[in-house]
Amino acid sequence: MKDLLVSIAQGLVNDPSQVSVTVDEPTDDGVVVCHLHVGEEDMGRVIGKQGRIAKAIRTVMRAAATRQNTRVVVEID
Repeated sequence: MKDLLVSIAQGLVNDPSQVSVTVDEPTDDGVVVCHLHVGEEDMGRVIGKQGRIAKAIRTVMRAAATRQNTRVVVEID
């Protein structure tokens, strides 16, 4: 899951070296929270107009998590 999120984000930003992802331990509900960190100048590229790109990233991650029988939440920091 982490590798998928990193590869998606690196394809969107100007400086791929600043992309990092931290994954929290699953909660009691079984939800895994992934925190995506990008450079300040690339934040707009990852979020997109009206959050469309962020929604698409979350949708892809949710679909990938479903295939592994888990639930995931993506937070962009």
